[in-house]
Amino acid sequence: MSWVEKARLSAAAQAVRELRDGITIGLGSGNTVLRALELAAETVKKEHLRLSFVPTSYQMEMAARRLGLNTTVLPDEKDLDLAIDGADQIQWRSLDMVKGGGAALLREKIVDSSTKRLIIIVDERKLAKTLGGEQPIPVEIVPFCYQATLAKVKRLSEKAILREGTGKVGPVVTDNGNLIVDAYFRNLRRPEIIHEKLKNVPGVIETGLFLSMADVAYVGRKDGHVDILRRS
Repeated sequence: MSWVEKARLSAAAQAVRELRDGITIGLGSGNTVLRALELAAETVKKEHLRLSFVPTSYQMEMAARRLGLNTTVLPDEKDLDLAIDGADQIQWRSLDMVKGGGAALLREKIVDSSTKRLIIIVDERKLAKTLGGEQPIPVEIVPFCYQATLAKVKRLSEKAILREGTGKVGPVVTDNGNLIVDAYFRNLRRPEIIHEKLKNVPGVIETGLFLSMADVAYVGRKDGHVDILRRS
């Protein structure tokens, strides 16, 4: 097992320690969250916990069912008790994040904004002083006249590329039937400004900028330790 996998596992284990009987947990997407889900399944069996999970992608829903875990949908009138998610990039002070590498950003943002406590689990490579740079900002757009939307996003960014699928011909299509544009910015010292500008583009549904949402981040380190970062 590589140090990255060990770091992810350590961070995931720290998050799973917060599980309590009878709660409902939002479930993000990605490999690190999958590690947390597998550990959660072990905890459920050992401690006989009654847990329900709200997955944000078909992939995670199928994984939860394979592990014998209960899945549900967001409640109508109250927030989730807890949500566990990963990040493609995270600012180490504010805990502002870039997400959407797995093309599930819209569902992740819906769930992550509907919880009392949002836990982020990452390895140390995801930490950044400022967002952006080599890390693109995923932008979910509607397929209708997508070329026009893409052109407008390009004018706001250094570069913007329609994300192509792997293993198939054509662009990535999200679980919602939309497309993903990866937009590049040098340094996002004021990410909220770019978020608002992108959201104002007709055809843009949501951005991968998750701002002022995370409560705590568990960061798996190469030396085996887990740092606990809280939003400042």
